[in-house]
Amino acid sequence: MFIGKKLVLALAMLSLSAPAFAAGQVVINGSTTVLPVVQKAGEAFMAAHPGVELSISGGGSGNGLKALLEKQCDIAMSSRDIKDKEVEAAKKNGVNPQRTAIAVDAIVPVVNPANPVSGLTVEQLRDIYTGKITNWKDLGGANAKIVVISRDTSSGTFECWEEMVMKKQRVSPAALMQASNGAVVQAVSKNKNAIGYIGLGYVDKSTKGLTVNKVTANAQTALSKQWPIARELFIFTNGAPAGSVKDFVDYLLDPGKGQKNVLEVGYVPLAK
Repeated sequence: MFIGKKLVLALAMLSLSAPAFAAGQVVINGSTTVLPVVQKAGEAFMAAHPGVELSISGGGSGNGLKALLEKQCDIAMSSRDIKDKEVEAAKKNGVNPQRTAIAVDAIVPVVNPANPVSGLTVEQLRDIYTGKITNWKDLGGANAKIVVISRDTSSGTFECWEEMVMKKQRVSPAALMQASNGAVVQAVSKNKNAIGYIGLGYVDKSTKGLTVNKVTANAQTALSKQWPIARELFIFTNGAPAGSVKDFVDYLLDPGKGQKNVLEVGYVPLAK
């Protein structure tokens, strides 16, 4: 927390009162995947705009969009697109959600570094997450039960995984659901038999990213869509952004500012 230029960073959704937010305050809520981009950009933005306070919290894409639809935040961060039922709810509340893409991401399946398996197909990933494949020996690994780690259902990352990998098949009830990318990283790093999936910006030496369909996840394969689990990352505002909200959105989209921050935290800047 900075004195005079506070940036409130939390991994749980803030409880915000219904009245209008304080002048100069921009409240941002939602996806833990988008969170590192907005945090990084927010620090630099506030240094250049001392009269603006950004209050930023995670909690998941669904929670961020819910907060926007209930007029509890100015900007919702989301790693998925808005749903039809959310658009309908917005209309009832007099909210006009406007989507802005700010980055490209690859969802990367990860295992413990001690696991000899280095690559899987989309079909194999689906079979793991439905419970059809339950032992690593069937995939060229050790004779050990696969510990399946998943994001929780309020996560945009979960919904993208469900659409792109699961093809709408249900994730096994045996999967251990986690509330954030960081929690998935921690769980996989501590269990040599675990598998999980995270945003590209969260891949580090504590886990091992797998190839999928013999393709490696990186900026080039995400932008070219060679990576089979690539997606855009969004922010949503109530109508066209104005005032300090517009200033921050413009900062995020600036190739020399916010888009540099996208690269710094491990995601892929928008194609020029």
